[in-house]
Order: sequence, then structure tokens, then C-alpha cells
Amino acid sequence: MSGLVSEFRSFVLRGNVIDLAVAVVIGAAFGAVVTSLVENIITPLLAAIGGQPDFGALSFTINNSVFGYGAFLNAVISFLIIALVIFFVVVKPMNVLMARFKPTAEEPAPVQECPQCLSQIPVGARRCAFCTAELTR
Repeated sequence: MSGLVSEFRSFVLRGNVIDLAVAVVIGAAFGAVVTSLVENIITPLLAAIGGQPDFGALSFTINNSVFGYGAFLNAVISFLIIALVIFFVVVKPMNVLMARFKPTAEEPAPVQECPQCLSQIPVGARRCAFCTAELTR
């Protein structure tokens, strides 16, 4: 039984499991912040422009079957607003940040061809690394 407990402990204390747990908690907290932003700021702004903040009451009936498309519209609009907020608040700034710190590609060192083995060697080389032929300048 103690072998199982120690194996479980090593699994839980592995770095990627802890990182994943932290990411889930932070993701849930960020989701709550974005949902609050959408419900309390962006949706009322849309209501001020469009006149109706909640489409949940919209529906139509066919053969005594009620199709509540308003709730679906609310979900689609909320999804699109959340996606826009995440794009402009997280993705765009991260792309700018990553581009700023992206290492620049170094220019490849100039090479020449070895006259003996036709290998590509640095221009300043005195001897070929492949066939060890002496190079003349």
C-alpha cells in the first residue's frame, strides 16, 4: 500500500501536473472575469445601442413545439463577445510581446566549396573538415 501512495505522490508532485492544475485554476478565474465583463459592461452597452439586452424571450411555435431561438442567440452573442475580448486582451498583446522578444535569425556563415571533396566549408578555413585537404587562398 505504501508503494501505491509513494507512486501517487510522485505523480501528483510531477511538474506538469502542478502546472496544469495552476492553469485550470487561473483559466477558471479568468473565465469568471471575462464573463463578468461581458454581462455587466459589454452587454449593457449593446443594449443601449440595440435596445434589447436579452433575447431569451424570443421564440416561435410550429405544431405546438416551441423553438426558443432567443437563448441560442444569447449564447452565440456571448461567445462572440468573449472570443473578441480574449483575442484583443490576451492573444494580440501576447503576439506583440512574443514578436518583440523573438530571437533574430543569424545570417549563415559564408561558405565555400572544398575543391577536393566538394563539401561546404567556412570561407576562412585552412583545411577541409571532411577530407582534411589543405586549402589555398
